[in-house]
Amino acid sequence: TAILKGPEDKVNLTCSHTVSSYDMILWYQQSAQNTALKLIGYVWNTSPTVEDSFKGRFDVSGDAAANKMAYLHFPKVPEAEDSAVYLCAASKAQCFTIPPLLYKNPL
Repeated sequence: TAILKGPEDKVNLTCSHTVSSYDMILWYQQSAQNTALKLIGYVWNTSPTVEDSFKGRFDVSGDAAANKMAYLHFPKVPEAEDSAVYLCAASKAQCFTIPPLLYKNPL
């Protein structure tokens, strides 16, 4: 779906799914200048997280566990650099810890 907004318009995107075991919804940005997917943030159950590089430009909210919905908000007026493709993905949350490195490689 293409969304055209004027400079003063607020933008809110909605994502939903129907997979009962999925409790995480992620939002990605893909710009014309850089086609790599950039993770904006995600909602795990009802807990939202925005990546540091997108804080202040985007907010995420929703209930990925019960309602299976998440929202991407542009709290500030979108800028030219925000013109992009926005994608959402649903997933089963998988949390793991990577042990910290306890030594440095000698050069």
